[in-house]
Amino acid sequence: METIRTDVAILGAGGAGLRAAIALAEANPGLRIALISKVYPMRSHTCAAEGGAAGVIKSDDSLEHHFNDTVGGGDWLCDQDAVDYLVQEAPKELIQLEHWGCPWSRELDGSVAVRPFGGMKKQRTWFAADKSGFHILHTLFQTSLQFPSIQRYDEYYATDLIVDDGRCQGFTAIEMRSGQMKFFQAGAVIVASGGAGRMFPFTTNGAIKTGDGMALAYRAGVPLKDMEFVQYHPTGLPNTGTLLTEACRGEGGILLNKSGRRFLQDYGMGPETPVGKPVLKTMELGPRDRVSQAFWHEQKKGNMVSTRWGDCMLLDMRHLGEKKINERLPLVRDMAVSYLGVDPVTDPVPVRPVVHYMMGGIDTDISAATPLPGLFAAGECACVSINGANRLGSNSLTELLVFGRRAALSAAAYLGAGVGAANDAALAARATEAQARLRELFERTGGTETIAGLRKEMMATMEEHAGIYRSGEGLKQACATLADLRRRYAAIELHDKTNVYNTDLLQALELGAMLDCAEAVTVSALARTESRGAHQRLDFTARDDAKFLRHTLALYRPEGAPAIDYRDVVITRSPPGVRDYSGEQK
Repeated sequence: METIRTDVAILGAGGAGLRAAIALAEANPGLRIALISKVYPMRSHTCAAEGGAAGVIKSDDSLEHHFNDTVGGGDWLCDQDAVDYLVQEAPKELIQLEHWGCPWSRELDGSVAVRPFGGMKKQRTWFAADKSGFHILHTLFQTSLQFPSIQRYDEYYATDLIVDDGRCQGFTAIEMRSGQMKFFQAGAVIVASGGAGRMFPFTTNGAIKTGDGMALAYRAGVPLKDMEFVQYHPTGLPNTGTLLTEACRGEGGILLNKSGRRFLQDYGMGPETPVGKPVLKTMELGPRDRVSQAFWHEQKKGNMVSTRWGDCMLLDMRHLGEKKINERLPLVRDMAVSYLGVDPVTDPVPVRPVVHYMMGGIDTDISAATPLPGLFAAGECACVSINGANRLGSNSLTELLVFGRRAALSAAAYLGAGVGAANDAALAARATEAQARLRELFERTGGTETIAGLRKEMMATMEEHAGIYRSGEGLKQACATLADLRRRYAAIELHDKTNVYNTDLLQALELGAMLDCAEAVTVSALARTESRGAHQRLDFTARDDAKFLRHTLALYRPEGAPAIDYRDVVITRSPPGVRDYSGEQK
């Protein structure tokens, strides 16, 4: 097995990974930086983000407003010191992107344009039409090319973190085009591998979002934090799950039921106001958890529009006019026409809630460090926690930038403090063990289970029992089913025994990661007997601050379900209060 020695190995080359690589190269040009990704960087899922990135820039806004919106939006499960760090660093990162060439949309006077986003009481979301993630990723990728110290390894799939002497010292990965295993030996590792939304059948997430990095850290002994909090985005296309950005509503789009009524006023999100009135009311700009839950209730009442893809609500943007839609929402129009045959200029677009984002992830502190020395994490795979029980739209792109850089600075400081000499023989032995586990998978015969079959059962279980609303009985059933699926997964057989671009192997490994993440979600959700943010229990409908103003920590156990522990939320100055979205936003 080839050993590739580097100072820092970054797993994932999306927004967080690229930002970390650039920050490392700037901080110390002498560092060797390996940037490893299972896809070409410009195919990372950051590219799919549409709406924008939040950061205070206008005179009527303040860091305090951004802090309060984020903490309240997260139902007070956010660590408030981390939120403070996010909101303070956000404007600097967005301005830095502008200096690197990100084409932010502008106002008529030339200043940066911002738009309203759900749960935010001020307009603070920077955007580049409705292709913000695409332009951010392009900007970061092009900027990274100027640093010769950043060496890219595209289309590699990481299989195991290598831990020795109590610290992370690299990982093994398969080079997809050859099938050969490589050992990336590193003084520090940053995981920036994205979320795990593909454990659900109906999601805005691309096929690569399978929780690989989360599972690697989890198996290495790092807790997965707050995994029960899975965000549904209210407006996905009903046939594909493709996202129609919150910017649709930020620009003035409205949600209607089958009677043509703006139903959100019935669910604590403000009085109805005239369509097109240029005053920011909550209504459609309520937080994503509340809007998705309102859909569920309207569906139970029979108020949704019946389509061949199931029950939907209608997203009406006709009053915005063709000029504004083409200027601000061109991708939305193109997708609606291409995938549904519906032009938002002339007709309302059917939409429904779809799984969008994991609030939980690898346990990190405010410096992006995990409990395992030498291992850092940033982006959706990590839980720092600035999102709490419900992420506000447009905070995630900002988080990629702020904590991608923070992870880089922490990794550089860790290396600067001296990590001690590596035991090359011990590390080689660990890497060989990882290779042997993979070889055993190739050697299995006689298996009757299929990857597709197990994946389908997992997805159906998550959709039925771990969706917008949950119950104790359903979660118990989900936990039992997932435990059985993990047992059956241990006996799967590969049908493709070749080396070059073996997608059968990759899908098997991805399924293992998703099963680990799914079990962490359901066991954590069963233990949290309250309703908070995106975690809603039909049998425990109230928020319980006395018992559950705490982060859930799921601890991996090779045999059996994860163990559950808790850690107190960091409260600095905002005690838990009532999430009120009923009135006019000031």
